[in-house]
Amino acid sequence: MRKLTIYGIVLYIFMIFPISIQLMEKIMVVHMLIQLPLLILVGWLLGTFAIKKYPLLFSKWNQNGIPGMILVVFITTYWMFPRAMDESLSLWYVELFKFTSLPFVGVLLKDSWWKIKTIGKSFVFLNYLSMFALMGWLYVDSPIQLCNNYLETEQKMLGVGFLLISGLMIFYIIQIAFTDKTKQ
Repeated sequence: MRKLTIYGIVLYIFMIFPISIQLMEKIMVVHMLIQLPLLILVGWLLGTFAIKKYPLLFSKWNQNGIPGMILVVFITTYWMFPRAMDESLSLWYVELFKFTSLPFVGVLLKDSWWKIKTIGKSFVFLNYLSMFALMGWLYVDSPIQLCNNYLETEQKMLGVGFLLISGLMIFYIIQIAFTDKTKQ
């Protein structure tokens, strides 16, 4: 636990350095597919500490994991919108919201994922599969530039990245479906 907390703090400090922010937000694919997941990872790494520090809060409020997962889905869906990415580059308070809400998502994910049942996990997984595929199609096939701060070619690269992630998720589902679990 202590090691993960230290890793989370070090990663967060690295992420909030102005040079790190500038380098990661310079390219749309890096901004969306690297910076945002790394901020969620920060929360995941700090999650054990937060859950042990405030056990009553998490056990009362997020007893079965569903409220936490609903918040995870809503916050991450917000950050997939092109306007959210644009505003995080233009408005300091949206950037601040990004650097606080996404680590919070990681903490909620750490607390909620093991609490929800298999059907809930499958629902969340398939929800993200469809969202990634839809966002990939939107970014690739849009005839207009969706983000004011990024070029249309970067937008299309991000769409290809989303479609690649969707393909990997489908491959994972197929692999799970055709793997014999009785020999393990």
